[in-house]
Amino acid sequence: MTGADVNGDRHDDWNLAVRGEQPEQRADRNFVELLQELRVLQTGVQILFALLLTVAFTDVFERSDTFQQVVYVLTLMCCALAAALLMAPVAFHRALFQRGRKPELVAATHRLLRVGLVFLAAAMAGSLLLVVDQAVGRVAGLVIAPVVGAVFLVLWFVLPSLVRGRGPGPPADRSHA
Repeated sequence: MTGADVNGDRHDDWNLAVRGEQPEQRADRNFVELLQELRVLQTGVQILFALLLTVAFTDVFERSDTFQQVVYVLTLMCCALAAALLMAPVAFHRALFQRGRKPELVAATHRLLRVGLVFLAAAMAGSLLLVVDQAVGRVAGLVIAPVVGAVFLVLWFVLPSLVRGRGPGPPADRSHA
């Protein structure tokens, strides 16, 4: 039994009472909301990925040291994984299209998006580390990049979890939005 099955009745009752929304309508609304979020993220990830791909062909990269090259490769991998995770819901939707499985699609998309955000935060921090290391030095990069990475994690995960734990609506579950 999935988390959606366990918590479905509680959410369905609340959505019907408060929104006048049937479970199928809720799944449709949730998927549309997730797609809007993904559109914003995909554009940023694709731009970052394209810029990262060009770095290896610059004169500055030719003069980079082993540390910078390792950070670059790890950052590029994190960005590629973020792109894959944030585009995966499209393939998932194609596989489940017109099969009456929208709640499962919503739950999977939610999970893919959250993991994609982790890799995006890592790619952003890695990119920042590369730029700061090159611009002002390694120590500054090693201080600034983790701090900014932590800010991403707090803003994207910790703060929403704190807000989600209180307020209107059915009690939070981790299976879907």
